[in-house]
Formats: sequence, structure tokens, C-alpha cells
Amino acid sequence: MDRPIIGLLTDFGEGDFFVGSLKGVIARINPKAQVIDITHRAPSFRVISGGFILFAAYSYFPPKTIFLTVVDPGVGSSRKILCVETKNYFFIGPDNGVLSMALEQEDLIQIRDVSNAEYFLPHPTQTFEARDKMAPVAAWLSQGTPCEKFGPKVVSYNKLNIQKPVEEENSLIGTILHIDKFGNLITNIPSEFLSKRIKSFAGALLGMKIVQGTGEKTFGPGGLEIGVRKTYGEADKGEVLCLSGSLGLLEIAVREGSAADCLEASVGNEITLSVKSER
Repeated sequence: MDRPIIGLLTDFGEGDFFVGSLKGVIARINPKAQVIDITHRAPSFRVISGGFILFAAYSYFPPKTIFLTVVDPGVGSSRKILCVETKNYFFIGPDNGVLSMALEQEDLIQIRDVSNAEYFLPHPTQTFEARDKMAPVAAWLSQGTPCEKFGPKVVSYNKLNIQKPVEEENSLIGTILHIDKFGNLITNIPSEFLSKRIKSFAGALLGMKIVQGTGEKTFGPGGLEIGVRKTYGEADKGEVLCLSGSLGLLEIAVREGSAADCLEASVGNEITLSVKSER
């Protein structure tokens, strides 16, 4: 690519010097690189949220894009920094699971332990490895330096500990992966799990249970009714609804409100949707 693309995703926020430093390092090594900000408002230290945002966004970028993802509560620890080449893209980030949701969708070519100091800034610090190690590697990669130069090959990477969605006869069980800006609860339950059980995404009602640690909240008959809708506009203002989101995953939302606030739900909570089979 004449102007290689580096997609940047962090939890650094936008009011400090962190993001600008990364971009400055990249520009000094490869001024032709295009840096596209995915977000810098990933929830601080929440690896599952950073991993989900990367998963949700990366496949819409051109082939050979380099993704630098930094949500890293273990900065400066013994965890590895990875450079991963897949059939379509490159990924750089800490080996703490933040890359795993995206990598599980990709055909892997190689994984490297980024440890060759030749490609770091001089005198790298232990507290800002994104600037001193990861950003330079992303820039050198965009210059055409092969992954093999950055360190030894490794055969595996850490994955997030997320329960796989489960289909039971009358219920669907999954995990809340993300809460978006509108307070929508995005689960890991594929929409097809529900569409196999109901004739239409309009008018059905679901029971719902959200497990939070050792406690749980149950919604359903005699309590809160969860309507299945095709769009947000089909619901009344303030109504809690379930719909198929843009990623093909089931979401719980509140029309012109926040499902996270209404249901007091958090990322990582287990969610069960009770469905009457119509097959």
C-alpha cells in the first residue's frame, strides 16, 4: 500500500499526551502511514471491552491494515507483546486476551513475541510500552519489515475467558460482551439462535435473567416484559426490547433510554433469555 493504514485502539482517553505520543512515534518512522482512530475511549483496564471493540470494527478495514490495540492493565509485567500476521491483517498488542476475539475469526499465519529491541525506541520504559515498543513496531511493520524480525515465533496466545453461548430447549444463555454509548447490552448470542425459535422478530415476548456474581435479576411474566423487535423504532419510548444488532448478535435495549441503567447490568454478566419454542 502506498499509504499503509494503522488502526489505533486504546483506553488512553483524549485529554492527555498518550495518544499523541503514539502518533508522533509512528510519523517519525513512517510519515506515509495513515493512522485511523478506532477509539481511545475503551473502558480503562477492561480487556473484554477493548477486545470486543476490535472484533466489531476490524473487518471493515482494507486488507493488510495493521491494528495496534492497547488495553493493558499488566503493562510492564512479564506478559508478552504480540505481533500477529493473519491471511488478511496484522495485529499488535499485549498478550492478555485483547486480540483474541478478532484472531478467532482469522486464518493465522504466524505469531511473534515482540522482543527485538532493535525496533524499539532507545531506552524504553516499563510504564509506557505502547509508545516505546508497540508503536515503533507498528510503524516498522508499515514500512515493510517482516514479522519475523520482531522476535521469536510462539504457537499460542491468551484468550478471554468468556462462556460460549448455549442453546437449550426453551432458553438461550450467553454473556454481555459490551455496553455501547447508548446503554445497549450487546451479547455473544447469535441472532439465529432466537430466529430458529420464533416465527417473527415482531411481537414475541421473552423472559430474561441477568446473573451478577452470586446474585441475579429475573424479568418476565408478572414483571418486566422484553419485546422482540426488528428495529428500535418499533418499540414505545422507554420500552425494553430485544433485537438483532448490526453484528448479528442479540442486543437488549431501551427505546430512547439505557438498558444498562434500567437493568443495572454490566459487561461480563451472564444473561439468559427464556423462549417459547414455535418449531
